[in-house]
Order: sequence, then structure tokens, then C-alpha cells
Amino acid sequence: MAAKHVAVLMGGWSSEREISLRSGNACAAAAERAGFRVSRVDVTRDVASNLKALKPDVALNLLHGCPGEDGTIQGLLEIMGIPYSHSGVLAAALAMKKDRAKEVMAANGVPVPEGRVVHRLEAAKKHPLPRPYVLKPISEGSSVGVFIVTEAHEHPPQELNRPDWAFGELILAEKFIPGKELTCAVMGDRALDVIEIVPTVRFYDFEAKYARGGSKHLLPAPLKPNVYQEVRRLALQAHRALGCRGISRADFRYDDRMDERGLVCLEVNTQPGMTETSLVPELAAHAGVTFEELVKWMVEDASLNR
Repeated sequence: MAAKHVAVLMGGWSSEREISLRSGNACAAAAERAGFRVSRVDVTRDVASNLKALKPDVALNLLHGCPGEDGTIQGLLEIMGIPYSHSGVLAAALAMKKDRAKEVMAANGVPVPEGRVVHRLEAAKKHPLPRPYVLKPISEGSSVGVFIVTEAHEHPPQELNRPDWAFGELILAEKFIPGKELTCAVMGDRALDVIEIVPTVRFYDFEAKYARGGSKHLLPAPLKPNVYQEVRRLALQAHRALGCRGISRADFRYDDRMDERGLVCLEVNTQPGMTETSLVPELAAHAGVTFEELVKWMVEDASLNR
């Protein structure tokens, strides 16, 4: 019986291109070890022509950011009839728009931070919220373009005025939640365990995520049992509320002065990183699922109409 042909989609043109290449190459190698026939596809704007020539059985989507995480590539794969991994068109597009995703999660009982959408130039003129607060692009990942504004910052970040600002005209201002940084992955219909992320730099930014030594991962997170299980419950609830499929990862802040009431969900990542320092492979390994088994599961879980 011929081995299943897997096209591993990676790269692209978003601000997270290099991380996507690392995720894609790691998963491509694991898929080959699992016995699949693998084609590595560095996604360009003629990706449809490439896929038409390759005729893969499955697309393993390891793109981060646009166009792989916003429903665009998912729509193309639906049109071409190529089963694919991770979430479908609607869930991907919804989760990528942090402001809309927050509305849906809140309506489904998942606590989210207080905040509002503002134009970047307005946010540069005056503080959009009482300090401390966080400013973040609506549709970026890997903490790209994020600012934490503290009481010590008399003025808002003036980088928002830059003519080469590349992260959209509208940004999300959110109340800063003190305390712990937590994350929990969902695999199918199962919430995995919880990691506490302790950055060794100023906060869990791009450097902390992807540089070796940028953060410490405490697994399992040192939490009270009721709080630990509430993180898992909320991660699964957020996954379902947004209509996610396959693998997702929910990120939380936890003010431990307030027991369970101190939990808020920051966002759900429908295309979480799969690099050597990424969180999902670490959570899967803790659950007894090797990296190769995780990749094999994603390939076999691939489908259309997701």
C-alpha cells in the first residue's frame, strides 16, 4: 500500500515566516520518520499551482500568521479538495481576530480581559486605558508588536506613529493582568496539561518564545488543583466556542490573589508553534505522546469541512 503523500505547508510571508519554517521542517522530518511521503512546500502566492502539481493526499498546515492562520489557506484547500490539519476556515479567521474571538469566548463563559479597539495613532496620542495596560495588534502572533505600558510610562508608545508600522491600523488595548502566564493545549476533544511560563526576559515576547533560555516552562504548572482543572476546562471551552479542530493552544493570565476568578483567556492559537522550544510538543510529551506520534495524529486527523 502506497504511503500517504503529505504536503507540509510552511514559510509564507507573515512576520512569523522564520518560525513557520522551523515548525514545518521539524514536522516534515517527523512525518518522514512516521513513514509518510513528504513534500516540503515554502508557501508563495502561487501555492495553488504547486499543490496542483504535487497532488498530495493531505496538507499539514504549519504556517503561522497570514495566510495560513486566518482562514485563507484553509479556503484554498477546501476549494482544491485537499484534506488539511488544524482548524477550518471560520474558526481560523475568527481566532485570528482577537477582538472578535474575545466576544465569542465571553459569550460562551470564557473570561477575557477588559479592553477596547483603538486606532494606533489615537493610542499614540493618549493612554486608551488606565495604566497598566497592554497594546497588541489584532491579527498578529508570537507577541509581535506588543507593548506593556506601566505606571512608569508617562506617554504611550511612540513607535505606533512610525510610517513603517506593519501590524494594522487598529490595535487592541487591554487591561494588564498581573500574575502568572499559563498555557494549555487541546488535542481533538482532549485538554492536555498546563504549563506556567516564566520569562527570563521582560515578558513572554518573541525572544522568550523562540530563543533557547528565553523562558522556563513549569510542567505541570504549580497551581491549586481546582485552578489547574479550571484552566483545562476553559481551554477546551474556548476551543469549542470558536469551532476549532485538531490542535489549538489557549493562553491565559492568572492573578493568583483571586483563586479561580483570577483566570482570563488572552487568546486561542489555531496554528501553535511546533519548533524544538514550542509548548504543544512539550505538553504532548508530558501526556505520553511523542513528537512523531503527534505529527502522525495531525496527518490522520486531517479532513475537509473543518
